[in-house]
Amino acid sequence: ICPTTIFASMPNTVPENAAPRAALHVAVGVILGADRKVLLSKRAKNVHQGGLWEFPGGKVASGESVAQALRRELEEELGIRIHLQSISPLIEVAHDYGDRRVLLDVWTIDGFSGEPSGREGQLVEWVALGELGRRDFPAANAPIVQAVQGLN
Repeated sequence: ICPTTIFASMPNTVPENAAPRAALHVAVGVILGADRKVLLSKRAKNVHQGGLWEFPGGKVASGESVAQALRRELEEELGIRIHLQSISPLIEVAHDYGDRRVLLDVWTIDGFSGEPSGREGQLVEWVALGELGRRDFPAANAPIVQAVQGLN
């Protein structure tokens, strides 16, 4: 599967002479369970887009590949170790929230070791693909939800 890049943005309110802001590169994992449910986590209320559901992941560090970032972030956040041979690119989403730009590099994961849990105090839940539309996600996640629902 080749990833698709989706560009979504808010109206531009930045002055024309302002320096462009770099997008925050985020590795995102769509973790599929044996029953084809997807693992979601709830963002802490005190962070950007707090209180909303998300597909787990985190920032890609300098010099790190997306696969390395996924492995590190999911181990830190969920206590699982992904099997790198079981990941594949799904979609890339560039989104501008107005106060922050993100590039979401989204991969499906269908093999991992360990039992996922919210190691940072976040709520985690396995959700059926057909139920994703009933959850509140950050705006940048809308194309991801659509792509995931197409995995049926």
